[in-house]
This record gives sequence, structure tokens and C-alpha cells, in this order.
Amino acid sequence: MPAAAADKAAAGLLTTLRRWQSQRLARTYADLQADPRYARAATFFLSDLYGDADFAERDRQARKAFPLIEKALPRSAVEPIERALELHALSAELDAALCEVLAGELAAKGRVTEALYAEGYRRCRNRAARLRQIALVIEVGRDLDRIVARHFVYRLLALARTPARKAGFGDLHDFLERGFEAFRHMGGADTFLQTIERRETRILERLFAGAPRPFDLSDEDK
Repeated sequence: MPAAAADKAAAGLLTTLRRWQSQRLARTYADLQADPRYARAATFFLSDLYGDADFAERDRQARKAFPLIEKALPRSAVEPIERALELHALSAELDAALCEVLAGELAAKGRVTEALYAEGYRRCRNRAARLRQIALVIEVGRDLDRIVARHFVYRLLALARTPARKAGFGDLHDFLERGFEAFRHMGGADTFLQTIERRETRILERLFAGAPRPFDLSDEDK
């Protein structure tokens, strides 16, 4: 396939890939989403950190607003934004690399299946970057869990809501408030974050090992 055609095919596959990944995550964490204690946090992770949304606009807002954010909020509230930016940038790189392999080497032709995904995942040979992706998800969660006990941070976020929207940073502010509310409702994130880390690491290991059903954890303690 000519390079230009391969690039076009890979770009066209990106939405399909992200939708497939989002659906996979929803299946893997259906139990957390069904649990009243963890449902909000699970939804936040699947929609704001690890889902199929295009975060480009929110990340653009974050980079533009960063000098103001650092002055207006304590360091503890800035850290999850920094890590989320790193996570989204890394995820975009990983998705692009996988799409190139799917479209070029595996001729996915606008579709993603479990077998195609697993083969493309292995062929990318980016285990260290995948482990970093999981680590960043957990680090963002730990950042949020640390700040929910600091009530003055919540008051600052509430006071900043209208100014942030007027200044064009509404998406970014909404992200922070959703994360804060989700983790405050959970009342302690250790079990939640350990579950995500354990499952995602096990799935990574199964993918690289060539397991026939890498996402099926039913025979293990989820």
C-alpha cells in the first residue's frame, strides 16, 4: 500500500479503534460501573481519561490556561491536570501507532476485532509505553484521591467555575469538578485503583503472551 494511502487508512481507523477500546473497557469494568460506591469514578475514568473522546480541545485549554492555573490553585490540584495531559498525549501516540499497524500490516479495512487488536498490539512492541499509560491512569487517580480531603480546594473550584467559563476554560474546569466529585463520592480510592492496575496489567501480559482470549479474566480473580 502506498504511504499516502496507508496514512489515510490509519487515520480513518482511529475513531473505530477508540470506540472498540471504549467498549472493551466498559466490559472489563462493568462491575465497578454497577457498584454504587464506584460508579461515578468508573464513569469518570472511562469518559475523561481512558475512553474514546477527543481530548484535543480540553488539552489545548489546559496548556493555554496553565500559567493561570498554577497561580490560582494549589500544587495538589495542578498535578492531576499535568498527568492527564501526559496521559492523553501518550494515548494518542499509542493509538496512532496501533492504527498504522492495523491498517498497514494487517489490512484491517475499517474494522477492529479482538484478534486484530491483539496482533497489532504485539507488533507495536511498545510494552514500556503501555506500562507507562497504565501508571499514568493510576497516578491521576491517586492525585485526585489526595485532594478530595482538602475542602478548600473544592471551594476554590466552585468559585472558579464562572470565571473559567467566561475565559474559555470551561471544559477544563468541568473535568476537574467531575473528577473531584467522583472521588469524593467514592470515599477512598485504594481498592478501585488497585483493581484497575491489576486488571490492565494482567491484560497487557496476556496480550504480549499471545493468549487466545486476552481480555477474558473470568478464570481469574478480577
